[in-house]
Formats: sequence, C-alpha cells, structure tokens
Amino acid sequence: EGESFIQGTDLFGYVGIEAVLDQMRSKTMKAGFEFNIMVVGQSGLGKSTLVNTLFKSKVSRKSCTPNYEEKISKTVKLHTVSHVIEEKGVKMKLTVIDTPGFGDQINNENCWEPILKYVNEQYEKYLREELHVNRKRRIPDSRVHCCIYFLPATGHRLRPIDVEFLKRLGKIVSIVPIIAKADTLTIEERQEFKERIRQDLAANGIHVYPQKEYDEDPEERILNDRIRESIPFAVVGTDKEHQVNGNKVLGRKTKWGIIEVENVAHCEFANLRDLLIRSHLQDLKDVTHNIHYETYRVRRLNESNMDFSELGLSTWLLENGTADKWESESHL
Repeated sequence: EGESFIQGTDLFGYVGIEAVLDQMRSKTMKAGFEFNIMVVGQSGLGKSTLVNTLFKSKVSRKSCTPNYEEKISKTVKLHTVSHVIEEKGVKMKLTVIDTPGFGDQINNENCWEPILKYVNEQYEKYLREELHVNRKRRIPDSRVHCCIYFLPATGHRLRPIDVEFLKRLGKIVSIVPIIAKADTLTIEERQEFKERIRQDLAANGIHVYPQKEYDEDPEERILNDRIRESIPFAVVGTDKEHQVNGNKVLGRKTKWGIIEVENVAHCEFANLRDLLIRSHLQDLKDVTHNIHYETYRVRRLNESNMDFSELGLSTWLLENGTADKWESESHL
C-alpha cells in the first residue's frame, strides 16, 4: 500500500520546482548585489594592484574619488571606494576599504583600533536600520564581508603586529591572509614560510576563513580543507599584459622571465580569485550576516545601554508588553 502511495505522486507529473532557481536568479540580476572587501597591510605590498587584478577593473583608490575618507591617526587612514562592475548582466557594487599606512611603523601601537572601530561601526549602522519601526525593504549593506590581510614575504614568521591584529580582527570579520609579492621567494622558501605561518596561526588561536566550524556538509569540508591546506595564498598582482606564446596574459616581467599571474604553477592568485569570487563570495556574505553580525547584534541587544528610545521603540515595547520577550529571545 505504501508503495502505491509513493507512486501516486507521479500521477501529477512534473511540478516545476526547479523554476524557483530561475526566479531567484532573475531577482538577483535585477537588484544586483553588494560586496565589501577590506585590504590591510603596510604600504608598498601592492594592495591596490591586487584588487585591480582580482576584478580586472580599476577599483583602487588611485582610480576613483573616495566616497569616504577618515583620517584616524598620523599613519592609518581609511579610504572607501565604491565601483559598479557588470558582467553578463550581473551587477555588483564593489566597495574596497583600503587602510594605507597600517603597520608601516614598528612601534605603531594599537594601529588596529581604527580598523576594528570601522568594522563594528558598519554592524552598528546595519543594526540601527534593522531596528527602525519603518525599516527599508532593502537595508544598505556596508558591512565588511572579507578582509584580505597582506603579509610581507619575509620568509620568517608572523610579526607581533600581525599576531595582535589577526587575533582581534579574526573575531569580528572573515580574514583571508595572503603572502604579497611572493615572487621574491623561491618555491621552497614559499612552502616553508606558509607552513610556519599556519603553525603561528594555530599556536595563537587565530581564526582565518574558511573556519572548520562553519562547514555545512562533508562535501564543503573536503573543498574547504583543500583551501585551508594552502592558506596563506602566495600571490603576485599586476595589471600589465604580456605576450606569451602568442597569447596575451596578465603577468609581471622579471629578468628571469614573465610571471604569469593566472598560472597556478607560477603563483596562487587564481586560487585566491576562485575563493573570493567564483566559489565563496556568497558564503563570505552569509558568514558575515549569520555569524559575525549576529554575534554583534546579540551583544548589543543584551547591553543595557542600547538606547531604544532614540529609535522610538522603548514606549512601544512597554505598551505592548514585549520588552521581556525581546530580552529573553536575544539571549538565544
């Protein structure tokens, strides 16, 4: 009897549930989406060049007028540049947050504070928009979805400034560490350096993206394990094209020959691009919203100084007897 019941569903034939994917695609295509990426590292490591190479577009601070600039200290400024990129009908508003001057001075104490402050300010902005009684249908998202942390290719270990910064930032944002200008190291030096960095990250309890605890299924774990084994990516960035065997390639000319940026045998730029754009962009956004922002939101709503009165909520909550319920739910 049970069998005939299961077969009975076939009587209706094709339902067309897969068309839901087309609906979602068409909505996303119309609306476009936002991706906010922060680049952190000392001057001269090629941060702007790498971002331009990643998105095959001039999106560095040098090429546009910044729409946000805050001078925080003598050395650390924050530049924010937004740029709309369109490819095959898909629109992406890319915002690059650059931190020129970070870590330039050895005794640059607490130079991570303006960066932590900026990340948290964006969560606060989003939370306040979300708490408005008449909130926008689509809340503008300025939260940092990914932070690319540039390590100089010293071949040694993580510097104390790197450890301090990564420890703090790893708790509030997804970090992808990379070895910048990796062509200054031989392949053997590169492998040893990467291994030492992975040991330092583990020894200091630093969490970099993708974290094991957020893997959703065995398939994802296999893919992410492969990524974790090769982090930090050793990259070379350039926006110059060269002819190699009759083909145009993005590359950097040295006295030994041309380093092809997109050739995995030469550097790991392609792996970084695949992670950030082709395989994990949506996951980076999900982790930001469901993990980092959620942690911030719960903490803020539990704080007694979260001023609901300025949002016009306190009276409404009390009148409707929902204040207690709100408090108990925010602990979940």
